[in-house]
Amino acid sequence: MEIGPEDGGGRKRGKLRSRLRPTPAFDRLAVPLQQFFPTAPVACPYVPGRAERKLVVELTGREATGLYDDLSRAGFRRSHRFAYRPACQACADCVPVRIAVAQFEHTRSTRRLRNRNADLRGRLVAAHGTIEQYRLFMAYQRSRHSDSDMAAMSYGDYRGMIEDTPVRTAVAEFRDPAGRLVAAALVDRLDDGLSAVYSFYDPGLDQRSLGTWSILWLVEACRRADLPYVYLGYWIADSPKMAYKGRFPALERLIPGGWTELARTDAADT
Repeated sequence: MEIGPEDGGGRKRGKLRSRLRPTPAFDRLAVPLQQFFPTAPVACPYVPGRAERKLVVELTGREATGLYDDLSRAGFRRSHRFAYRPACQACADCVPVRIAVAQFEHTRSTRRLRNRNADLRGRLVAAHGTIEQYRLFMAYQRSRHSDSDMAAMSYGDYRGMIEDTPVRTAVAEFRDPAGRLVAAALVDRLDDGLSAVYSFYDPGLDQRSLGTWSILWLVEACRRADLPYVYLGYWIADSPKMAYKGRFPALERLIPGGWTELARTDAADT
């Protein structure tokens, strides 16, 4: 993701931030106002015909980890050394969501998915971009997002995505019984959970629903580590690419008053 300030961005920061006070957590952030900047509007990748804009802050220095923890609770996400959140005019469809691990209970569909992938083994490894990961990443991009900038990423670009991080980051690798890498997820460790930054998988294994399964694996990893949340990023009800997040049990969304329970979109599946 390319992030940079728009022309004249400094004059517009105060106006932008005044519109971006969704939670008490955001108001309490110990970040000087001048460190935030808005991006220039670009075409929204999720809702056709709309423009996307972000509010961005660089994660730097000794306080980067603590700042990122606070920003995550305020609905921000990370790309490389920047944290960002939507700042779109006349649109609030991007809803930050997270899974409350203690309240998570499997449904029929998640139990079936867990059983279907019982032969896979997952583990967290150091945030080092390997050529094996890159080949899987490119297979996924060319199959699912062939028209995106990510489909043209070089191995160096991929390594930058994985390794250019000022916070606690790892890669979750998932392998079949033969040891073949079938899925991976870039994961950040927060003080209150794990953040699923980006995941990709073998596009030829649709029947395994590996994207969903990797999130279920993170839920269990948090349970073992006594961490309360898995942060999923933004849920967009009208976007086929993002609507699936609304199907997870024990889902919470961020609203102006704070985090609150979100009713599942497939509530009949119990």
